[in-house]
Amino acid sequence: MIIDCHGHYTTAPEPHQVFRKAQLEAFEKGTALPSVPSISDDEIRESVEQNQLRLLRERGADMTIFSPRASAMAHHQGDEAVSQQWTRACNDLIARVVALYPEQFIGVCQLPQSPGVPIANSVAELERSVTELGFVGCNLNPDPSGGHWTSLPLTDKSWYPFFEKMVELDVPAMIHVSGSCNSNFHATGAHYINADTTAFMQFLQGDLFRDFPTLRFIIPHGGGAVPYHWGRYRGLADMLGQPPLAEHVMKNVFFDTCVYHQPGIDLLFRVIDIDNILFGSEMVGAVRGIDPETGNYFDDTKRYVDALQLSTEERYKVYEGNARRVYPRLDQQLKARGL
Repeated sequence: MIIDCHGHYTTAPEPHQVFRKAQLEAFEKGTALPSVPSISDDEIRESVEQNQLRLLRERGADMTIFSPRASAMAHHQGDEAVSQQWTRACNDLIARVVALYPEQFIGVCQLPQSPGVPIANSVAELERSVTELGFVGCNLNPDPSGGHWTSLPLTDKSWYPFFEKMVELDVPAMIHVSGSCNSNFHATGAHYINADTTAFMQFLQGDLFRDFPTLRFIIPHGGGAVPYHWGRYRGLADMLGQPPLAEHVMKNVFFDTCVYHQPGIDLLFRVIDIDNILFGSEMVGAVRGIDPETGNYFDDTKRYVDALQLSTEERYKVYEGNARRVYPRLDQQLKARGL
């Protein structure tokens, strides 16, 4: 089985986008927020069957761990009430996709984060998404300010109420920022990679996993800059008096394969232990075009992984086993289906 750990609903039906625009306009005007629109099953089918579902089948994968569009979380827009309504609407839409295509999609939730609002206020939506909607994880934004980094590091105890709920529910979080409102940082080309790298360095500097030994994070986009400067981070751990990375961080942190060229994937697999790599593509996401050097889509990451000529055991870990281990609720649901 091939499980793609990193999928977003980037093709949500137009009424969903119109609602978001109206919601933000109402906030700016100080008027009542609009009602969540009615979206038919047919509209949902049309939005995924010619996009994520088609590509999933064409590229030879079986299932996508699916979440709302990351760039549209936009926690820096509106206020807490706006974020709460938008988040609930996005998560409910993911749940409907999963209900229509339970064999191909499984849900991960957005959180109603807002700048300056305690992360404890996101606990209820995590619990609803997991216990009521059947989701298997969440996307956690380390910078709800949209590129200004006004939040305290992930290792600060202000995050602990949320981490406690993650441990209780036994779900991981993918570290994923949203859009950038800082013109210095292009959202997908700079802000995303900055955040991935920053989160790893925060984990290195702190002692979060001493307090939460079972907490699990996926750092997407191949781990940001980390695998490509692995010696720097090993050296920094030594300079800061921290244990070796394998002991200090890598029992709890995992990287995906959303790296869009063969040399990058080659390096990722040479540097990072195979047990810490999950297959992911983020298809129909940040990079959607065809690579003129290969004639294939940049985000068809399975081609790069297949080219590594992994052993049968290694292929199982990357394509399925690691995902089932990091997302135990996914494993439980698959076992319930005899998979």
